Amino acid sequence: MAEAATLIMVVDDDFDALEIIRHILEARGYRTRCFLDPMEALQQMAAEKPRLVVTDLMMKALDTGFSFSRQIKFDPRYREIPIILITAALSMRGLDLQPRTPKDLERMGIDAFFDKPVVAGELVAKVEELLHRRGKEPER
Repeated sequence: MAEAATLIMVVDDDFDALEIIRHILEARGYRTRCFLDPMEALQQMAAEKPRLVVTDLMMKALDTGFSFSRQIKFDPRYREIPIILITAALSMRGLDLQPRTPKDLERMGIDAFFDKPVVAGELVAKVEELLHRRGKEPER
């Protein structure tokens, strides 16, 4: 077992959704730092040093999650941090935002995409895959 558990930053302006994701991740041994405001999360990136970010798409504006993700990916200090985007836009609004290729994910500034409600096992499997892909074993 590692000295410190892997830290995952979770960002969603819906407190209940935030708590669900937090619970899923912490039940698997990950530490979480949760934010209701993406700007506050960005301000805390350097101090928190998350190994992965999970963010909602629709927060203050329809594309807040994309904007937040791009700001992380365009910052040389953070561009290697994997980002998982979660949204209810597909089911609630009938929008087709589903990335179909790795290039779509890259253009979106994300590494994975899930529709809400998230299936816990699928989310955890993707978290572990992304951490392994970056050459970083998940520490628990």
